[in-house]
Amino acid sequence: MTVESTAARKPRRSSGTKRATGKTAAAAQAAEPQLVQLLTPEGDRVEDPEFAPYVADISADDLRGLYRDMVLTRRFDAEATALQRQGELGLWASLLGQEAAQIGSGRALRDDDYVFPTYREHGVAWCRGVDPTNLLGMFRGVNHGGWDPNSNNFHLYTIVIGSQTLHATGYAMGIAKDGADSAVIAYFGDGASSQGDVNEAFTFSAVYNAPVVFFCQNNQWAISEPTERQTRVPLYQRAAGFGFPGIRVDGNDVLACLAVTRWALERARRGEGPTLVEAFTYRMGAHTTSDDPTRYRRDEEREAWEAKDPIARVKAYLLASGGADEEFFDSLESESEALGKRVREVVRAMPDPDGMSMFENVYADGHALVDEERAEFAAYLASFEEGH
Repeated sequence: MTVESTAARKPRRSSGTKRATGKTAAAAQAAEPQLVQLLTPEGDRVEDPEFAPYVADISADDLRGLYRDMVLTRRFDAEATALQRQGELGLWASLLGQEAAQIGSGRALRDDDYVFPTYREHGVAWCRGVDPTNLLGMFRGVNHGGWDPNSNNFHLYTIVIGSQTLHATGYAMGIAKDGADSAVIAYFGDGASSQGDVNEAFTFSAVYNAPVVFFCQNNQWAISEPTERQTRVPLYQRAAGFGFPGIRVDGNDVLACLAVTRWALERARRGEGPTLVEAFTYRMGAHTTSDDPTRYRRDEEREAWEAKDPIARVKAYLLASGGADEEFFDSLESESEALGKRVREVVRAMPDPDGMSMFENVYADGHALVDEERAEFAAYLASFEEGH
């Protein structure tokens, strides 16, 4: 079994790049890890004989669909951020800048694949058919999730950092034992890669050859800690130590993310075990709405990444290739505004839950301690009604 994909091993040089030798070549490769890219920030297609075939079926209509996914996901995300600022949500974790990584990987999945997200995979949820408004109940504090995971094969959001990778690995081991040819994908961030749970998941998945794809969105910052303070090697290279392939993809390139995820999922379905995909992207906003990124990163850094915007590059390509016209973009803008309005209306109309409902669905059967706590809380609430 190879420990790194051929795409990650092969240097991609332009015709004008001088070929280095010996230690110089090794140092250059270590300093600038290669990544898979099919669409440049300027909107130009890149020829890649290894991964281009994985998106050869993508028509102009499909590409417009991917663009629409990203635009509407960004609009929903912006509305959720605004709602939090207005006091309608307790917290929100924005995905701004990570749309291509999520939509590209999300559209690579089959219906029978299973997704284990963190708390930021709003684009993946969109791809799985989860109504955006269902994502907001937990952040408003009116439910513990808002959707049935089995309806969309999309697990509830996981707040505990990294634990979903173990859940995904166990689920994938079960799939393998059942003889199914579906696959599992687990999302996590660069910060979570330092967690023990993630490394344990890597170990188990490798040893049991589990059909799971570990999709790491390296957005450069684990809250206020930059990636270079967490790892001495590029994240995708960590897979080598566990005995399975790792690959880095341009996380702002929706086509490359689609192609690489399809490749990794096909490996899993063929029984070739796990893959680590590092989507090299950037968190354009704050870690959550309780964070202030201006305290720990420079404006110049954000500006440099704004030039690599995942949505802008697809628009540039669509316009240059004749894949879309202004009528399409105007129509999408109207659809985007309608989505924002619907989200506002639904969130503000969400009913407050009954306080006693927190004791429901804790255990499958009755439990004496829960019964005792329920009675104590009921008495506490009743004390207000009695004027005490």
